[in-house]
Amino acid sequence: MNEPSGNGINQEEIHKQLLERKMLKGRPSRARYNKVHATLERKWRRRELKSDRMMREIVDELWEQFAGSPYSWCGFYLWGPSGRELILGPHRDKPCCSPLSLDGVCGKVAQSGESMIVPDVKVLGGAYVECDPSTVSEIVMPVFDHKGKIVGVFDVNSAEKDAFNDMDQRWLERILKSFQEVGRPE
Repeated sequence: MNEPSGNGINQEEIHKQLLERKMLKGRPSRARYNKVHATLERKWRRRELKSDRMMREIVDELWEQFAGSPYSWCGFYLWGPSGRELILGPHRDKPCCSPLSLDGVCGKVAQSGESMIVPDVKVLGGAYVECDPSTVSEIVMPVFDHKGKIVGVFDVNSAEKDAFNDMDQRWLERILKSFQEVGRPE
């Protein structure tokens, strides 16, 4: 069964390589993030700029590219009227917690203005606000208005451990920076 093929690689090795390629096919890459960024900028040049619609377009474009590999959920949380909680904004895919207290990762990012990658949410223990028990890792970035004031966060969850890295952070922050500059979220 594990006969070598014509190039000296056995069938088991070929099968393993094909599985690895299939798994990597949906993974984020610079090219795929660049495609999302370019698509959003084209849309934003052609239309009246409305923050709600633009946030929806960010969520939809990212979801189209990365749903299931590795994204299991993505969306915005915006400051609530009291300033002591975050309210769910445009998001995909399933319903999520709202309002969110400021005790979890999203709240910490909203208060600090610093992005956070969490490779394994279990290590946070009680400091993690669980909305979906299938979430294993997440990345959260602050969302700023045109004056540099934090208006909320953008949160991406995954059912995979270590799903996000510095490349994801850089590209997501770049997309959000374009939104800040073009969309002027308020």
